[in-house]
Formats: sequence, structure tokens, C-alpha cells
Amino acid sequence: MNKLTVIKEIDETMERYCESCFIRKQIRKEQGKTAAHRFCISSCTIGSQLQFLGNELNKIGVDHKV
Repeated sequence: MNKLTVIKEIDETMERYCESCFIRKQIRKEQGKTAAHRFCISSCTIGSQLQFLGNELNKIGVDHKV
């Protein structure tokens, strides 16, 4: 994977799933942005996928610097 492919996949995933996510919107409304972010990172399968893609992006960035 190259950097632009990973970034594009992250954007598409967030646009497809996160922007219309009812659970995220509800938690954000009731408990705030931090709680919604915590839910997405720890409990959401899409959040796990985004974390994986972010880690891949970090690996690509590190590999190109060395």
C-alpha cells in the first residue's frame, strides 16, 4: 500500500460509515465529543479498522524516512 491509497481508504471509510453513524451522534449529543471518540476507538469495528489503517500509514511514513 502506498500513502495516498491508505489516506483515500481512510477518507472513504469515514465518509461511508462515520458521518451517518447514529450511535456516534447520540453519544456525542448526550456525553460529548470525548465520549463519542472513546466509543469509536474502543468499541466500534469501523474504529478498529481506522486504527489499523492509521498504523499502516505510520509504518509507511517511517519506512520512507529511513
